[in-house]
Amino acid sequence: MTGGEALLAEIREQPAAWRRLADAHEPITELGARLARDRPALVRLVGHGTSDHVAVYASYALRLLCGWTALGDAMSPALYYGVPAAAPGEVAIAFSQSGETGDVVAWLRAAAEAGARPVAVTNVAGSARAAAAPDATVLAHAGEERSIAATKTYTGMLGAVALLGAGAAGRGAAMAAALRTAADLAEAALPRLEADAARLAERFSDVQRLYVVARGVELATADEVALKLTEVAYVSAKALTATGMAHGPVAALEPGFPVWAVAGDDAALAAVTEAVTRAREAGAPVIATGPAAARIAGAAVTIPTPDAGERLLAPLLSVLPGQLAARALALAKGLDPGTPRHLRKVTTAA
Repeated sequence: MTGGEALLAEIREQPAAWRRLADAHEPITELGARLARDRPALVRLVGHGTSDHVAVYASYALRLLCGWTALGDAMSPALYYGVPAAAPGEVAIAFSQSGETGDVVAWLRAAAEAGARPVAVTNVAGSARAAAAPDATVLAHAGEERSIAATKTYTGMLGAVALLGAGAAGRGAAMAAALRTAADLAEAALPRLEADAARLAERFSDVQRLYVVARGVELATADEVALKLTEVAYVSAKALTATGMAHGPVAALEPGFPVWAVAGDDAALAAVTEAVTRAREAGAPVIATGPAAARIAGAAVTIPTPDAGERLLAPLLSVLPGQLAARALALAKGLDPGTPRHLRKVTTAA
């Protein structure tokens, strides 16, 4: 199996991975209920790369599901400058697919030593990350991921976060059922999404740079799509909030500089629509994806994703066009999407 075939296989495996996660939801939702009883004063979130994008998602999901103030934190103050990593009464959540990223493990241990409740979200049960939170490890149940670029571990950790927050809110079983529904929807949509991604690659095979914009719960999707385009297809892609694009970055737009808009089907869509209008006025072609992609007027390419029903599971589906397009663009450029240059599977440095 070539690297490109392995990456496609893992993208296709995601619905099955979500079902495994749903079937194994009880320890995750029970942990969420235990954390809720402690009424955490603050939830600190850390990770690198794709795992940091899970943390972005968690900052929205945990606030919307159970009212926790959950914020992405900086590790450097604790690791390099002697500042306490956390405080008693707080929860410290560290994200890593492999569970072996050294500074993230060190930060989680420092947070625990400072009196916070450590939680590890990972895909590997026996990892150093799991050992740093032995009674509070959340597993993504994604199975072995062979490609360098993370796909099923990313969406698996999104689903795990949704289950954790739902458990804290007393909605664990309902979220598990919604995750199974999302798996069915994704499985049915993948053949069409693969064909749509191939057409996108034909249209934009020579693209060198682009912005990916989103707002609200889909901001993590923009981050992850931009990373996948960068690491797999070597496109210089930058994720922006839909409102942030107007504050400087819009000046770079031109006909050869596309804007990829992730359109969520919620109140944040208005901000995305406004950003698209600014992009089109600058002559930039627009790629519209997500559950409300059809509501983005004038897009050069439109790839709608199914409505997940549960709004906090929409990002599991809306990232699929980005994963598939990154692979298709790499192939169009003659690259091996399964083995990006200069990268290794487990990142041990910040």
